[in-house]
Amino acid sequence: MSRFLRIVLPALVIVVWLAIAAVGGPYFGKISEVSTNDQTSFLPASADATKVQERASEFRQESGAPAIVVLERDGGMSSSDLSAAKDLTTRLGDRDDVESVSPVIPSEDGDAVEIVATLTAAADTGDAVEAIRADVDAELPSGVSGYVTGPAGFTADLTEAFAGIDGLLLGVALAAVFVILIIVYRSPLLPILVLGTATFALCASILVVWWLAKAGIVTVNGQVQGILSILVIGAATDYALLYTARFREALRDHRTGWGATKAALRGSLEPILASGGTVIVGVLCLLLSDLNSNKALGPVAAIGIAFSLLAALSLLPALLLAFRRAAFWPLRPAYGSAHPVLTGTDARGVWARVGRLVAKRSRVVRIVCTVGLLAMGTGLVGLKADGVPQSDLVIGASQARDGQNVLADHFPGGSGSPAQVIGSERDLDGLVDAITAVHGVDGVVAAAKDAPSGTVPVTSDPATGAAASSGTATDPTVSRGDVLLEVTLSDPADSDAAEQTVRDLRTAVERVDPGAVVGGVTATAVDTNDTGIRDRTLIIPVVLVVILLILMLLLRSIVAPLVLIGSVIVSFAAALGVGALVFDHVFHFPGADPSVPLYSFVFLVALGVDYNIFLMTRVREEALQHGPHEGVLRGLGVTGGVITSAGVVLAATFAALGVIPILFLVQIAFVVAFGVMLDTIVVRSLLVPAIAYDLGRRAWWPSRLSRANHHM
Repeated sequence: MSRFLRIVLPALVIVVWLAIAAVGGPYFGKISEVSTNDQTSFLPASADATKVQERASEFRQESGAPAIVVLERDGGMSSSDLSAAKDLTTRLGDRDDVESVSPVIPSEDGDAVEIVATLTAAADTGDAVEAIRADVDAELPSGVSGYVTGPAGFTADLTEAFAGIDGLLLGVALAAVFVILIIVYRSPLLPILVLGTATFALCASILVVWWLAKAGIVTVNGQVQGILSILVIGAATDYALLYTARFREALRDHRTGWGATKAALRGSLEPILASGGTVIVGVLCLLLSDLNSNKALGPVAAIGIAFSLLAALSLLPALLLAFRRAAFWPLRPAYGSAHPVLTGTDARGVWARVGRLVAKRSRVVRIVCTVGLLAMGTGLVGLKADGVPQSDLVIGASQARDGQNVLADHFPGGSGSPAQVIGSERDLDGLVDAITAVHGVDGVVAAAKDAPSGTVPVTSDPATGAAASSGTATDPTVSRGDVLLEVTLSDPADSDAAEQTVRDLRTAVERVDPGAVVGGVTATAVDTNDTGIRDRTLIIPVVLVVILLILMLLLRSIVAPLVLIGSVIVSFAAALGVGALVFDHVFHFPGADPSVPLYSFVFLVALGVDYNIFLMTRVREEALQHGPHEGVLRGLGVTGGVITSAGVVLAATFAALGVIPILFLVQIAFVVAFGVMLDTIVVRSLLVPAIAYDLGRRAWWPSRLSRANHHM
């Protein structure tokens, strides 16, 4: 290639990435514009809760979520308190973002009152609840406690908890990675080049994801948004570390930067593409999910990994070619300098000692590591991953959670968050009788568009056998022969008891009308958890099979891929087992979402296999020249430092998710960060090399390497 192209081509690559970053950078702050945290929007179309939500506007005026205001005074609400509550209803009713306000509803014990302010369909829930809370504080008499809770309150608290996901999360992750890279490279410039590569990849990813979400092609919520940032920063840095290590090696053997670049690309292209391709295929398996929140993460994460690969194999090589040896200052690799001694008695350093341990005690090492990992995995016995109450999603202070507790003390726990039943008008009386007979039901009304409150009471008329509105001139709204019944539950809407009531409701109404469906806040939680468990059961085996096939193609072997998959499974079980123990006995979490094991598995298996791919592709390369046993030791010595650094970087980036006070993300942060470190320090450094060394040529069966007596 001419000298002109050697200069112009890298410069052109850098300019293109600068342009992408310039366009994509501003979208960091705009991604929330296309994000949604409405739980029902992530359910499958087949879920009963989804069907009810889609038809609810046929039976009552279209509106937003209800915000429930509850006021409480120990010893009883005074007349002046009640007067202030009435003034508050007037103030709320004058708001443009409030569709309707209920009258003041006193509790039977006289210690509290409840006001239901239903938001308009166009209202921004977070902003509206913040304003309503300000109005409540302004009207609150001395000695009265006030809270805004209900579906709108919980959504607002969740939105506030996600507020730091654009700036705080990214800042913590980048700072952690920068410090680690400074320690690893002991160079002021190289960490900037590596982090710049990762940041540019994230800019490109967010730009593409924003437009896809804007077009309705993908769905983005807070957790998807956070995981995208962490995944891109971590993965791009890992791939950059691998390429940088190869480039440093090549600078010892090549006088020119161009020669070193070609050699580094030849050596790193296959493992980086294989690693990235494995992660992409792994996360795309989430498309098999019925739960839309899981399904959404698949393509979004795949886009992030694709740009991580592209940046690590184009932008970083161009940058390192531009700076050459100066990028490693003050520890610049000199042309013609000796490579480190990797094996034998002259080898020095921690990885030489690890290699000698593996060579002398391979069976002891693999037995001890396996037993230790299996012991950690026993914690899975106590894992509770069948869902958590909505009130526990936010870690720390939550006014909605506090208000829900106060509401449950003085009113039926499901006040303001009713279950909704859509069934045939012909079976209305039977439906009402079946609903009221279910334990945990406090009351039932029918939706009516023409009624001032939007609902009318219903009772069964013994003379006609038909349900009728009680004492009103308004009949329930009928649409396509169906009516909508709103069922107030005795227990808080996000409690286990309420979920059981909904399951019982579904059984009861199905006996009367097989086409009846039950939705609402509690039904959404039930459908979400049930679907999440189904997804977990389906997707985990599929991911294992797909990654196993990729490894077989990459390593040209059957035995080695089986060893790698087995090691990753044991490592995942250990990480999740330790996570379960920590969640239960250290943090005292109420449980876990069904998607926590699924997400942890997808990331740990896909990313854990990454490190094994880095190791085993190098082992195979060395084994072809030096034989299978020597190849293991040389591959371990060459990749030990870079893979450990990559593992620490990835663990730090996922640990950064813990700064967002969302239970799901904190649990993912712990399991993945701990699992990555376990993979890096134990599985890839000790267990896999020990098994490969013990197996020798058999590890590469049926490739020709398994039939060679020494080396090729």
